Amino acid sequence: MIYSFRNSGFRDPETGVYNQTYFMEVFNREWHRHMREHQSLALLYLCPHIHETVKQPHLLEFFTKQVQEALLRATDMIARLDHNHFALGLFNIDEVGTEVVLKRIEQQISDFNQDFGKNHKLTIDYKLAACICLPTQENKIESLFSNVSQLSQDLEKNHDQSQALIRLQ
Repeated sequence: MIYSFRNSGFRDPETGVYNQTYFMEVFNREWHRHMREHQSLALLYLCPHIHETVKQPHLLEFFTKQVQEALLRATDMIARLDHNHFALGLFNIDEVGTEVVLKRIEQQISDFNQDFGKNHKLTIDYKLAACICLPTQENKIESLFSNVSQLSQDLEKNHDQSQALIRLQ
C-alpha cells in the first residue's frame, strides 16, 4: 500500500487543503514565533458561495486549488474551517503584501469563474475578510480570530463589497 499525503490526517478529504485542527496548531505556533520576532501576520476568511443545487463533483477542490495558486510563498497556508469557510494564514507579511495577496486571490477567482463558468454556466461569488496584526501581549490571538470573523459577517450583509482588510491595533 502506498501512503497518500492527500488523505493524511491533517488534510480535508474533500478539498485537499489543511483541516481546521492542523491550521490552528500551525497558526498558534506562528503567532508565538511572530511575537518573539516582532513580525506581523494576517488571517483571512474566505467564504465561497456555492449554491447547494450545483452538482459538480470536485468543484470545491478545483476552487481551492485556484486560490492556492495565489499563495506563492511556501509558508502561506489555506485550511477548511467548515462547509462554507476557509482560513488563510499569511506569515511575516505587512499590509502592502496582504493587499497584493488579496488582489491575486481576486484574480484567481475571476480566472476560475471565467474558465469554469464557460463550460458549466455558473460563477462563484465570494467574500474575503482579512485582518493583519503584530502579535503582542496586548494583541491576543483570540482577538484576531474574533475581528476577522466579525468582518466576514459584516461582508456577508454588504452585497456591494466582496473583500475588506483591517488592522488589529
